[in-house]
Amino acid sequence: MPLRKTAKGLASAAAIAGLSLALMLPAGPAAAEAGFQRWVASFRSVAADNGISGSTYDRAFRGVTSADPEVLEKARFQPEFTAPVWDYFDNRVHDQSITVGREMARKWKPWLDRIEASYGVDRYILLAIWSMESNYGEILKNDKVMRNVVRSLSTLAYGDQRRAKFARTQLIAALKILQRGDIDESHLVGSWAGAMGHTQFIPTSYQAYAVDADGNGKRDIWNSIPDALATAANLLKKNGWQGGKTWGYEVVLPEGRKFPTGSLTLDKWASLGVERANGKAFKRGSDVATLKVPDGRGGPAFLMTKNFSVIKRYNNADKYALAVGLLADEIAGYGGLVQDWKRPFTKLSFEEKQELQKRLSAHGYYDGKADGKIGEGSRSAIKSFQAQLGLTQDGHPSMEVLKWLRRN
Repeated sequence: MPLRKTAKGLASAAAIAGLSLALMLPAGPAAAEAGFQRWVASFRSVAADNGISGSTYDRAFRGVTSADPEVLEKARFQPEFTAPVWDYFDNRVHDQSITVGREMARKWKPWLDRIEASYGVDRYILLAIWSMESNYGEILKNDKVMRNVVRSLSTLAYGDQRRAKFARTQLIAALKILQRGDIDESHLVGSWAGAMGHTQFIPTSYQAYAVDADGNGKRDIWNSIPDALATAANLLKKNGWQGGKTWGYEVVLPEGRKFPTGSLTLDKWASLGVERANGKAFKRGSDVATLKVPDGRGGPAFLMTKNFSVIKRYNNADKYALAVGLLADEIAGYGGLVQDWKRPFTKLSFEEKQELQKRLSAHGYYDGKADGKIGEGSRSAIKSFQAQLGLTQDGHPSMEVLKWLRRN
């Protein structure tokens, strides 16, 4: 979701702007529903002051009679688990995301040609973002994830004091999207926090960057793949994407040498003994890059160029931008990492992870989907299985655990 840093800043500002305690969810379902409806009625004047017509407001809130309790639950109980580096990348850069990305590159080639020509943004970066944000649109088919954006944002504005200011700002933007006619109220859906469409834009980011690429008069990132990919490309271009250049390079560092912090030219890095991991020369020695070692000196190292920072405008996290870059390179056929992550076990393929989940389910340890993505549910199931066998309870999705499951 683009501009998460901005969203986070708005959310923290809500604590200062604040809502009165009267806006917190009252006890009891009937009282809670009545309180929410009073909030909706009172917010009507705020929307009007921001140019929202009464008919648009009525249309947006038709059928929205209560706050969404699941939204508040997700807002209040976000997971505290911090994924190790290898776990983060294994769940995003894997066999399936690469294979589907290549299929999408073929399927949408004419549009990708046009978008790449118009915006100068590498098509494989756009495909990787599409994968990261919505699994190439698959998440939009999941009714348990997708919800009414107006209801979600009004729920947060009404019942979540920390996110109230952010939610009010996004709600006004969502109403403007509806009023403009880009999407109707029945299809204005998104994540619990209001991220929308194939490329997961919050409403204010949509307003800033949305594009009608297919020329039908609507900027429809929910149903039009060209619009969604062009919108992502527009965000990157407007934030300084350098066409024809890479996001960075995997490199090998000479043993025992300390390196300066900050940015140096690639020629300067080379003079310090830093080499590309694939043995090739740097393409543009005058380009400036910053050294990053996300898994420590024993893991893969990278020289990040300007475009890496631009990807972070989509999500201000090094791991996110690196995952996009690595997945893009894999989809393009450039190959994966030369130096793997410092993973403390034997890695499973995507299909083997699915098998692991199915076998854990068959043994009664796991009740989630066999989607090949290892989250808290899968880790807890692995730990329970390991405990049953008297093994170290590390929760790792390893070949060692899969072999134990195959025996039992």
